[in-house]
Amino acid sequence: MPLDKEFVTGIQSLCREKDILFIIDEVQTGVSRTGSFYCYQGYGLEPDVVTSAKGLGGGLPIGACLSNKKTSGVLVPGTHGTTFGGNPIACAAAAEVLSRVAEPDFLKAVSEKGEYIKAELLKMPNVKEVRGIGMMIGIVTEKDNAKQVAAKCLENGLLILTAKKLLRLLPPLTISYDEINKGLSILNNTMEETL
Repeated sequence: MPLDKEFVTGIQSLCREKDILFIIDEVQTGVSRTGSFYCYQGYGLEPDVVTSAKGLGGGLPIGACLSNKKTSGVLVPGTHGTTFGGNPIACAAAAEVLSRVAEPDFLKAVSEKGEYIKAELLKMPNVKEVRGIGMMIGIVTEKDNAKQVAAKCLENGLLILTAKKLLRLLPPLTISYDEINKGLSILNNTMEETL
C-alpha cells in the first residue's frame, strides 16, 4: 500500500520537531524496486537512517545500515556484529548490483514495466484494485480469493505471493516484456478459472 506523501512528510516533520530519529526501512522497497533507487527518494524525504538488504546483494546475503551526519558516529567498528559483515563475495556482488540498478535508464525501465503490468492487470477479471509503486504490486481480488488464485497460479506455472488478502507481485527487475506477458497471460487465465 503506497503511503500518502502528506502522511510521510508529516511523520518526518514530527520527528524533526521532537528530535526523534527518522528511520526508513528499505529492505524490501529499496534497490530500485519502486522505480527510484530507494523508495523514500520518490517522496522527497531525508531520513536519518536507512536500512537496506535483499536486492542489494543480487541474491547473496548482505545488508546495510546507512546513516546521515547526525547518526554517523553511533555505530562504530566493534559496537555491532553481523554474521555476514565484511564478506568479500557478498560485497563484490553488491558493488556490481549498485553499478547497474542505480542507473537512470534502469530506474526508468522499472517504472515503465510496473505501469505496464498495472495497466494490464486492471483489464483482468476478478481484479478489484491494483496498487503499488514500480514493480512492487498488490492486487485486490473481487472474490477475496487471493490464496486460491496464488495456489492455482503455481499449478499453472506462475509463482505469485500473497500478503494477507492481496496477490503480491515482485517480479525480477530485469524481467523482459515477453516474460511479463507470459506471466500476465497465465494470471489472466487463472483468474478466469477461479471465478
